[in-house]
Order: sequence, then structure tokens, then C-alpha cells
Amino acid sequence: MSSEQAITCGIAKSDRRSLRSQHLLRQALADEINAGHDLTSVTVAALTDRAGLTRRTFYTHYRDIPDFIDRVEAGILDELRERITGIAAADLPSLYRNIDALEPAPGSVELLAYLKRDGAVIGALLGPHGDASFVQRIQAIARETVADRMKTGIFPGVLGTFFDFYLSYVVAAEVGVVQRWFAGGLAESPETMARIMTVIAFVRPGDLYGQPIDINVPAYGMKLLNLQREEQKGNTHE
Repeated sequence: MSSEQAITCGIAKSDRRSLRSQHLLRQALADEINAGHDLTSVTVAALTDRAGLTRRTFYTHYRDIPDFIDRVEAGILDELRERITGIAAADLPSLYRNIDALEPAPGSVELLAYLKRDGAVIGALLGPHGDASFVQRIQAIARETVADRMKTGIFPGVLGTFFDFYLSYVVAAEVGVVQRWFAGGLAESPETMARIMTVIAFVRPGDLYGQPIDINVPAYGMKLLNLQREEQKGNTHE
């Protein structure tokens, strides 16, 4: 083996060891959280003991626990952003066709498969002892990613406050469904969950009781806008 080949081989082995160490630390973090430890109480010693690694190995990769958690979460968020972008690219006609064919929204299976594949640490972070700010950051990414796409074709009068709350409602609901999936131990397959989540956004409460309601959203939005203007005028005259 030449010296160049030896160097390349050594780098490859080093990279594999590094990836293995980081994987073990991620799993250790999930185990700590699932054991009921709050993130603020997680220590380097506890992580390395669980992972079977030395503290020196930890500090080779991370400055401290906050740095470790930030980088773990940042990596997950990058993966989510990429996959949510793919889902947001779908238009309503394609979604309607998929629902008729009992098919999930384009890209949704890939997103949920990733969540399940990295489910140990993601589920722990989303759980009751996880990171509430992580959930908020996921929601923020979802809002940013789909906001412009969802506005396409909407009557201008319903934009503004009405649309802002609607988008918050949709994003929070979808994230809540994912959290419920994790709480149930990811029992359903990504394919099944993708089909459920594709349809669930279109279900209205009355649909479940045979009493559907048709709302003219643009007209309703204009009524709300007019009421808001009247309230503002009243406040001005006081």
C-alpha cells in the first residue's frame, strides 16, 4: 500500500469512527431524555457513560452540551426543511387526484420515513421531556416553507390576519399529529401516516357527523376585515 493510500484509508477509518461516536452520542441523548431527564440536567458524563465513550471523544466534536444539542437539532431541521419544501411544491389538483386514488401527498412518505428512521432522537426531542423550542423551530420552518405557496390563488381579501391564524392552525395541527404518532410508538407505517395526513387537513368537523358545512372563505374573510375596520374606527373615536 502506498503512503497516499494509507493516508486515505486512515482518514476513512477516522471518519467512520467519528460518525459512529456521534451516532452513539445521539442515541445516548435520546435514552437520557426518555429516562425522564430534562435537557438542562443532561451532562457530558451521563452521555459518554451511556454511549461507552470517553469525555475526550465528546469534546473532540462538541464544546459542551448546549453545542451538542444545537448541532443535533440543526441537522434535523435541515433535513426537515428539504423534505417539507418537496411537499409544499404540490398543487391542489395533484393533491385531489392523490386523495381520490388513496395516495399520499408527493414527498410526504419521504418526510415521515426520515422521521421514523431517526425516530429515537427526534421522538425524544418532541416528547414531554424534550425541547419545546425545537417544536417551535419546526413549526417556524414549516410556516416559512409553505406560506408563499399557500397564498397562491387565494382571494386577496382573506390574506392578513385571517390567513396568518389559518396557517398557524394548519402547521400546529400537522406537528401535533406527528407528535401523537411518536407518542404511539410509531406503530403506523410512514405510508399509512402519509395517507392520513394528506386527507386530514381537508376534513371538517361536520364531515364526521354527516353535517358538512360549506364556507365561502373569501366572503367570510371580507366580513372579518370590515368588522376589524369598524372596531378600529370605534377605538379611534373613543
